[in-house]
Amino acid sequence: MSDNNQNSQTTQVKQQRPASPFGPMGPRGGGRGGGGGGGPVGRLMPGEKAKDFKGTVKQLLSYLSKYKLSLVAVAVFASLSTIFGIFGPKTLGRATTELFRGTMAMITGTGGVDFEEIARILTFLMAIYIASAVLRYLQNFIMSGINAKIAHKMRKDLSEKINRLPLKYFDSISQGEVLSHITNDVDSVSSSLEQSVTEIVSSITNIVGVLVMMLSISIQLTFVAILTIPLSLIVVRFVVSASQKYFRAQQEYLGNVNGHIEEMYSGHIVVKSFNGEESAINTFEEYNDKLFNANRKSQFLSGIMMPFMRFIGNIGYVAVCIMGSNLAINGAISVGDIQAFIMYVRNFTQPLTQVANISNVLQQTAAAAERIFTFLNEEEETPDPVDAEHISDIKGSVEFRNVKFGYTDEKTIINDFSATVQPGQKIAIVGPTGAGKTTLVKLLMRFYDVNSGAIFVDGHNTQNLTRNDLRSCFGMVLQDTWLYHASVADNIRYSKLDATDEEVRQAAWAAQADRFIKTLPEGYDMLINEDASNISQGQKQLLTIARAILADPQILILDEATSSVDTRTEIYIQQAMDTLMAGRTSFVIAHRLSTIRNADSIIVMNNGDIVETGNHEALLAKKGFYYELYQSQFETKDAAV
Repeated sequence: MSDNNQNSQTTQVKQQRPASPFGPMGPRGGGRGGGGGGGPVGRLMPGEKAKDFKGTVKQLLSYLSKYKLSLVAVAVFASLSTIFGIFGPKTLGRATTELFRGTMAMITGTGGVDFEEIARILTFLMAIYIASAVLRYLQNFIMSGINAKIAHKMRKDLSEKINRLPLKYFDSISQGEVLSHITNDVDSVSSSLEQSVTEIVSSITNIVGVLVMMLSISIQLTFVAILTIPLSLIVVRFVVSASQKYFRAQQEYLGNVNGHIEEMYSGHIVVKSFNGEESAINTFEEYNDKLFNANRKSQFLSGIMMPFMRFIGNIGYVAVCIMGSNLAINGAISVGDIQAFIMYVRNFTQPLTQVANISNVLQQTAAAAERIFTFLNEEEETPDPVDAEHISDIKGSVEFRNVKFGYTDEKTIINDFSATVQPGQKIAIVGPTGAGKTTLVKLLMRFYDVNSGAIFVDGHNTQNLTRNDLRSCFGMVLQDTWLYHASVADNIRYSKLDATDEEVRQAAWAAQADRFIKTLPEGYDMLINEDASNISQGQKQLLTIARAILADPQILILDEATSSVDTRTEIYIQQAMDTLMAGRTSFVIAHRLSTIRNADSIIVMNNGDIVETGNHEALLAKKGFYYELYQSQFETKDAAV
């Protein structure tokens, strides 16, 4: 887990995070109303991916190049295994010839069958077949290891890439699309590599070896057999060129289907609440139909290759049988050689068929690898400075100096924001939806970088700090909770991995969570399921607050931290927060203005600008924008009553 994992939730700490569901694919980086919602949300559609087949193969070979020695061993074992197998028909032909001669000698009364010679030939035949089987086992064993390592490295690279991508990327792609890269695409590459690499080596060796053996038996018959090759190559070329686009579309539409299913499943309560089942089903059927059509066309084209190749192979087989019979009658070739040659014809067309089949597999591999490498080549967030400043002994002063920011170049969310916060102050940020409140916090944590201006923490420009150092200064609690599949205690301990059980309980007690945790079936050891649906929304919020309390940061960010709890619990939480915020710089984003009356300073924002500043009483006395916001809330309550 990297720093991006905390976008959706709690405190940034310097320790290594535990393995858990991919944090950045949790709640999206986009704001929930503060500052334009975090940018556009969309899904990658077919045609937006790179279509550089050669470039994809080149990148895939770069993964394989790290296992050169192992691949050489695989190639050697595959070649030797194939060569040993190639000698089988010729050796078996010798036994057949010996048996035929002995039988004819018995008929004419001039001799008999030399069973000892036949036994020696068959023993040698058994030995080369056993050697071929052992070598094939070794090649598969080594290749399986290489394949597993490549899949492991791809998933590792994808996971690390996720943590290096800027939040704006996740604002423009579905969660299921990202998951599809890690699961379906890697599985497609992994399942086909093992087969493809060994089969390519074996097929090429087989073609060359069989051709040599055929030439050693009869040049005439060999010429007849290879007449079918040009026709086979035409079929392969046609099918490969026609099927590539459908294999690519198949992988892309599979990502769309997965993304839609993931989104609908995670939000199934909302879907049912608003009777969105029909719309969800229609959207799924649209994606599924496109996937079906792409899959049907790709499989049809790949399916017709094998029958065509068999048909072409049978033409050559029939021609060899007719011509071989004629040569045998004329005594130009032995019976055993005819038998061996017919077997070689079969072995000659089989690797051609395998190459044709592998070409289809490679299309699927390339389509999946193309999506993986396109993802890995996405633009990353700006790297930390090499000569980064180090911050320690945090006091908690924060300064915004002429900050300007927009999620897109066309729309500026924050125009010219300047403010100075002294250590230990409690700063409330209020304003209507879309004013830029949450966006301001994202800039402070460097989830996004400012377009112009600067933000300073204890006099250090945040651009000159590493993201780890900067975010270790903060504790964050958002309205959108994020818990992962682990025990209650582990979810609280997420912000401080070395915390003792007693420290976890104290943090839960301070957040007013200890009471409800003790009522759970297994208390602190109860396992929270994958979507945290086995506890209430308010309980989730209490756990995330306990997580922030446990981290004990110098600067706190509370974005509607009490919005999901009842009024009575909110009072308890507010008391705990007051204790926690004592002596610490705190930024509190709140829509309920009654919760921030005791703030040292209130920053009132509208349309990305500061319109008023001051404490609660002073702002009410001005009877300006804050006064109107405050009064409108009470008027709304009175109207509701």
